[in-house]
Amino acid sequence: MKKYLLVFIVPLFLGCAELQQIADNLPTEGGYVSNAEVAAGLRQALNFGIEKQVSKLTEEDGFFRNELVRITLPPELQKVDRTLRDVGLDALADEGLKVLNRAAEDAVKEATPIFVNAVKEITFTDARNILTGSDKAATTYLENKTTAQLYSKFNPVISNSLDEVGATQVWANIIDRYNALPLTSSVNPDLPDYVTNEALEGVFTMIAIEEKEIRNNFSARTTELLKRVFALQDQ
Repeated sequence: MKKYLLVFIVPLFLGCAELQQIADNLPTEGGYVSNAEVAAGLRQALNFGIEKQVSKLTEEDGFFRNELVRITLPPELQKVDRTLRDVGLDALADEGLKVLNRAAEDAVKEATPIFVNAVKEITFTDARNILTGSDKAATTYLENKTTAQLYSKFNPVISNSLDEVGATQVWANIIDRYNALPLTSSVNPDLPDYVTNEALEGVFTMIAIEEKEIRNNFSARTTELLKRVFALQDQ
């Protein structure tokens, strides 16, 4: 606390040049960290999250075998899944789930260039606000900056992927079998829209995991820049 009080008291006795130098830096145990370093550190942390976590989602079963982001059925189709399993059609229900997740894995490959551009646009003000924000402040920044663009990229890829892997036919078969059962009402959800939104949520979930790790686990700060910048939030 004393350090921060000094930041405001000392400038009263300094000239404009010294005042600007202090304004452009933040105090740490080891000296000062410049605005430029803070911004660079936040960019590095986000790039690590994209590289380490988002890339995993593009692999086969990146969604399907990850309980944190695995795409399950939309509410209106959960009754379909339960009913199919109740009548012994577990394999068909499992295949329906798998093709939804495969489509998401294909779509996430489109995310990296969009994220890279958003990370480059982080300003000094953004960086300070992110650094002093919540455990997922950087993730929230990316979410606000990229969601609309990612949706536009993901949705057609997911639609095409659902067609290519036979998901359209799989789900037509599932829904036809379900609708043919007695005492059931017909369902016809917009699966591409649903999978797109679930894929987006999964992407930001994984980035948030890496951000929280860097913020709270010193050993996760694997570069000198990360150590210097995130030491600011430790004070």
